[in-house]
Amino acid sequence: MIRFLFLLAVMIAVPELAQAQQFPANLFNGGPIEGSAASWIIRTFGLLTVLSIAPGILIMVTSFPRFIIAFSILRSGMGLSSTPSNMILTSMALFMTFYVMTPTMDQAWKDGVQPLLNNQINETQAVPLIAEPFRTFMQNNTRDKDLALFIELAKERGQTPVNNGKVDYRVLVPAFMLSEIRRGFEIGFLIILPFLVIDMIVSTITMAMGMMMLPPTSISLPFKILFFVLIDGWNLLVGSLVRSFH
Repeated sequence: MIRFLFLLAVMIAVPELAQAQQFPANLFNGGPIEGSAASWIIRTFGLLTVLSIAPGILIMVTSFPRFIIAFSILRSGMGLSSTPSNMILTSMALFMTFYVMTPTMDQAWKDGVQPLLNNQINETQAVPLIAEPFRTFMQNNTRDKDLALFIELAKERGQTPVNNGKVDYRVLVPAFMLSEIRRGFEIGFLIILPFLVIDMIVSTITMAMGMMMLPPTSISLPFKILFFVLIDGWNLLVGSLVRSFH
């Protein structure tokens, strides 16, 4: 997680991090702001902005949406309103995201961050190198139909969605998010289906026995939990989710 946040922050940070952190002495002297002071202000503001929107970036360009949607639908399908808690589900989705994104983040660290810290390249060269592994990940996990939709929408607005054979991030990111939400609901449907069958069976049995006032969910809940435990549901679900990424 720390490495991922650092990858986001270093897109704005300068190579000489120590020098960038020094507060210009003549910043409040009343005279015109020099280039170095103005640059320090802009870079500091940019760095704080990136850190503040890091959770949003994490959701937009990683596997987090698919995990959290699947986990949430699982909890709803089992009829558990608060167990596991939102904190547990979010933490699981985050760590599963870091597990899936580790090769991408390592590649971005190796290609962009380390050369930048070693003063081998400048910021302008580092940012595309850092972002390129995330572009590859998003393209590999974006449906062609969703990508074609946003490319067509961009062309209708007079934009150029493809430059030098590469899709613009303004087109790729929303297409990737749409694909992830769709796949999350597809997986959620497969998850909730067996629990729905259990609810129907229990409901039919209770009605046949004349227990009209007894809520079927109060009887089906233990059976759904038992069923999920016996099939080792968490292992199957997490393994299937991780394998679903390319």
